[in-house]
Amino acid sequence: MNETALTVHQTARPHGFPTADNFAFVESPLPEPAAGSALVENLYWSVDPYHREMMDDVPGGFALDAPLEGRTIGRVIASRTPRLAEGEIVFHRQGWRTHAVVGPEEIRRLPRFDGVPLTAYLSVLGGTGLTAYVGLTRIARLQGGECLFVSGAAGGVGTATGRFAGLLGAGRLVGSTGSAAKAGHLTREVGYDAVFDYHEGPAADLLGKAAPDGIDVFVDNVGGEQLAAAVGALREFGRIVRVGTISQYNTPGAPSPRFDHAAVVEKSIRMEGFLVSNYRDLQDELYDFAVPHLRSGRLALDETVVDGFERIVDAFLGMLRGDNTGKIIVRDHTQAHL
Repeated sequence: MNETALTVHQTARPHGFPTADNFAFVESPLPEPAAGSALVENLYWSVDPYHREMMDDVPGGFALDAPLEGRTIGRVIASRTPRLAEGEIVFHRQGWRTHAVVGPEEIRRLPRFDGVPLTAYLSVLGGTGLTAYVGLTRIARLQGGECLFVSGAAGGVGTATGRFAGLLGAGRLVGSTGSAAKAGHLTREVGYDAVFDYHEGPAADLLGKAAPDGIDVFVDNVGGEQLAAAVGALREFGRIVRVGTISQYNTPGAPSPRFDHAAVVEKSIRMEGFLVSNYRDLQDELYDFAVPHLRSGRLALDETVVDGFERIVDAFLGMLRGDNTGKIIVRDHTQAHL
């Protein structure tokens, strides 16, 4: 066992796009679990778009010069509670560090399904998949045959939304992304019918070509110009599911999107945002839906895996730049060949 632990701290607030200089790796002695807790060696880490929002000076955001939080999977290596056995694999939220001391109430035991890798619990079976599932089934209430548009379609939520929508019987699937290569991957591998590169022109024109008959549901990970375009393309009783606003995370002074507010009334459009943390009671329902499809091969994992905790900041910044396809996950070197 290593005798030291590494933790990532945020050391400064970013001005626009974050850089590696906003973070520091802090070395410390391996923590000792107190009575009633256990020491977990982390094996897999999730870096997510919401971490960028928490870097700013906002309520509930990251404190400076303190360990960051994030979704993580690890192994119990020392325990001082009968409720956590050494060797157990657990999920917890004390990420961005190699080791964490947790109590039984801070972890979730992961059901192990034959043929399902641990990374799935941070992608389609984790918060990413739950976001997509809630957005489609509870917020949009997707109906069979409906046309769906997803912005940021090549990200973790975007790929999960596309795959889940296909399994739920959606009609035409349209997406946006940041490169022709990603657009090709989404149509060849993920199941999208049409995908446009948002750099190639006005979003309203590109969406109009991809969905000439309009759309019924818009799952929005981006905001900005694409949100305005979707309002114009939505048919009567259309729904907008607001997941994120990644187009503005690094440009906080950018103007809000301008769209036809009258269209929201005239077409009876409903727009609703949500926090996946308010839907954790649906975790088992997600397993029931997704696991059989994972086992049958109808549902594939869209993951970009980065090896080595020392690369977690690079992975996070790469995710913000759009370097990944699907969910980005950082993996400990010991897990690389399992």
